[in-house]
Amino acid sequence: MRAERGPGGRTRITRLRSDGPLALRESGGAVYVVGAGAGPLGGDDLELSVEVGPGARLDIRSAAATLVLPGRAGAGASRLAVRAHVAAGGRLVVTPEPLIAAAGCDHHATAEVTLDEGAELVWREEIVLGRHGEPPGRYSGRLDVTAGATPLLRHELRIGEDATSGAVLGDARAAGTLLITGADAEPYAEEGLAVLPLAGPGVLVTAMAADAVRLRERLTAGRRRVTP
Repeated sequence: MRAERGPGGRTRITRLRSDGPLALRESGGAVYVVGAGAGPLGGDDLELSVEVGPGARLDIRSAAATLVLPGRAGAGASRLAVRAHVAAGGRLVVTPEPLIAAAGCDHHATAEVTLDEGAELVWREEIVLGRHGEPPGRYSGRLDVTAGATPLLRHELRIGEDATSGAVLGDARAAGTLLITGADAEPYAEEGLAVLPLAGPGVLVTAMAADAVRLRERLTAGRRRVTP
């Protein structure tokens, strides 16, 4: 997808193309990722390219939670790679609904975001460890953000089938992060929540919780501590 600043400062979606189990639809000033089929399934290899032009604003959401499932025997892992570039003065907001790592899945998600001078980014990720009453599958997610030529964030989360053991996430069934660039906050921590200022400037909010509802509440509480 590509967003460009049009006449009068209004953002226009000038390119929107998709195929496979995830479809892209423009609605209400945002682009929604919509499930067009089951998945991602084991063996799926998906890529998403995002371009935000100078001064443009792009909001990416999802219509519902994403359920990651195992594929047929021997299909291997599923993969989703996102590459995004935000030009000078542009703003990208990515706030999808949670990803659910169903039992037996093996999913690898990577995102590489480059920000030009004056560009802004809000990026939220929420992971739920399995459906109700089942153990989680395997999940690994990595977010790399570079501002100009300077690394702003290198963040990775790996969850295995033993994620709910006391040595990993305890009794938490959901984990998430919220990155806000061009912002600041005082360092803060409480049970299940941490607010970490970056050198960029920027702020990374991390949270764990027993379920997706409580996770969202904690991420929202962390965001209230962030100042523009």
